[in-house]
Amino acid sequence: MIGTFDYYRPHSIQEAVDLFEKLDLEGQSPVYYSGGTEIITFHRLNLIHNGAVIDIKSIPECMEWKRDGSILTIGSTLSLTAVENQKEFPLLSTVCSEVADHTARNKITAGGNICGETFYREVALPFLLSDAHLVIGGKGGVREVEIHELFKGHLQLNKGEFLLQLLVQQSFLESPYISIKRRRQWNTGYPLITVSSLRDRNRIRLAISGLYPYPFRAWEVETELNRPGTSEQRIEAALKTINGPVLEDEEGSANYRLFVLKNILYDVMEHLGGEK
Repeated sequence: MIGTFDYYRPHSIQEAVDLFEKLDLEGQSPVYYSGGTEIITFHRLNLIHNGAVIDIKSIPECMEWKRDGSILTIGSTLSLTAVENQKEFPLLSTVCSEVADHTARNKITAGGNICGETFYREVALPFLLSDAHLVIGGKGGVREVEIHELFKGHLQLNKGEFLLQLLVQQSFLESPYISIKRRRQWNTGYPLITVSSLRDRNRIRLAISGLYPYPFRAWEVETELNRPGTSEQRIEAALKTINGPVLEDEEGSANYRLFVLKNILYDVMEHLGGEK
């Protein structure tokens, strides 16, 4: 059974911000809602107790997909299906196509996935790799900030703020890429490890989901993969940089995840790197 809450659907940034402030003052613990799949699930499990949800899908800026010169603007409430069907950012389309199943992708949104609480949140990976800029709405107005300043395992938004758009430079849209997802049960079940990688100015960039309890840009792994040497030498050095809280659950042990990651890195190097 889903707990009760009040539902609001503002049609502008200012209306959403004003609603949040009003509901917060009333003690309703409001939350912004874009796709809604996670909020509904958590309410069913009695894990969250928000008295009000603010659906931002009717805010025009949140539904945009446009090119303006060398910048691609992606609205945060576009469904993963809609993003998948847009081919301007092939890496992002590929990653979105691998999230959940088609029915779920019709509901899950790009921003909802990135701002969620699950371990995986694979949609963050292409944006981390492309140094995307985030457009954030809040009480102080609209601000733009690079993703690495705000995404520290989770998107660190101020109270009352929400993600409006993601901005990507054209050069990253055209970069060679590869994205590999491995599941314990082949093509079904939860992901075990997802690795997305692209080559920018002859350097490999890499981001990982499913290794730690959050997606991340693997800066130290990148450094080792871009050093001189054979693929084997670079991959062995890269794996030694892994020192975070590697997940260990029913999907796979920490050692198994590292084994899977090692094999994926060989595929990445073959596709994007080669030997130096």
